[in-house]
Amino acid sequence: MKRVFVSGCYDMLHSGHVAFFEEASTYGELYVGIGSDKTINELKARRTINNEQERLYMVKALKSVKDAWINQGSGIIDFIEEIKTLKPDIFFVNSDGHSALKEQLCQELGIEYLVSQRIPHANLPIRSTTALREECRIPYRIDLAGGWLDQPNVSSLCPGPVLTISIEPDYEFNDRSGMSTSSRKKAIELWQIDIPAGDKEKLAKTLFCYENPPGTKYVSGSQDALGIVLPGLNKLHYNGGFWPSEIERILDSDTLTWLEKHLWLIPLYPRHSDYDVLCETNIIAENAKKLSDAAVNTWNAIKDKDIQKFGKSLRESFEAQILMYPHMVTTDILNVLKKYKDQALGWKLSGAGGGGYFILVSNTPVENAIQIRIRKPD
Repeated sequence: MKRVFVSGCYDMLHSGHVAFFEEASTYGELYVGIGSDKTINELKARRTINNEQERLYMVKALKSVKDAWINQGSGIIDFIEEIKTLKPDIFFVNSDGHSALKEQLCQELGIEYLVSQRIPHANLPIRSTTALREECRIPYRIDLAGGWLDQPNVSSLCPGPVLTISIEPDYEFNDRSGMSTSSRKKAIELWQIDIPAGDKEKLAKTLFCYENPPGTKYVSGSQDALGIVLPGLNKLHYNGGFWPSEIERILDSDTLTWLEKHLWLIPLYPRHSDYDVLCETNIIAENAKKLSDAAVNTWNAIKDKDIQKFGKSLRESFEAQILMYPHMVTTDILNVLKKYKDQALGWKLSGAGGGGYFILVSNTPVENAIQIRIRKPD
């Protein structure tokens, strides 16, 4: 029989995991690599509910699993030595576990790479570990266009907007992936499981101040706090200060649903710990104006629901960003982009780049991509 390999955390084992293993085992004998407690803590910035030996015991007990072990490596490719030893015929992944690095590794090793359709067993509901945890409804945020204008050294050269969307925590995005995970952790410290009732802008200012106490050397942009706390799509206008001088919002369901339908996320990998986007920058007024103009055009394209203009303006925003901050991208990131350019009308990286997610605009489903839900107003 063919050998099939899967790898993951498999914490709080549930029917979704079992269905995934059963689907994988239809292709051959199934071998499972399990992320160590140390690796999960590094990637997700949290401890597992069940430790690695408990997870190993439960996975090995499943009839669809031929054998399982704890991966000895670290990071998103923590199984590299194990996969070279096993020499599987097939590497099987979930859509939210897909990454270009895994696919590239399989190409180099001559392994077939397959992505699961996430089919639940019989009439059981679709399950995920994120949904089964103690429910934390605090959103993540996507910096959609104009990112860096929330920094005074940029918007003082040319005022302009940053567009953010608040997204539901349907996925547990990796730490350091450009989804405002650091600000979200501070929000969890403050509010535990959800954004409280009250004036949302004042709550965002509370979070911003909590994350940046007096003496903070590098002040996190306020778009992170605002993007998490304010539902919907938000246009934050910056004019040389840390806090926006004006906020305009789109909260109608039709526009937000249209936006959800056309946004697709491609996982890359978390930013490396020594990543420094602030080296060799080219922050000048001309580039800041390009970034500002692209963000304004993106806002207008979304309001008009013009998918072609939306894609074009998003590309222009991304290009303006990397003119100022060339270290946002690496050769590996650009190689991933080449694969998806023909499937998308526009693209950018999440957050400050250096990893995370590619955000694509497309009229049609993008292979191996995930979609998000925008937080709607209460």
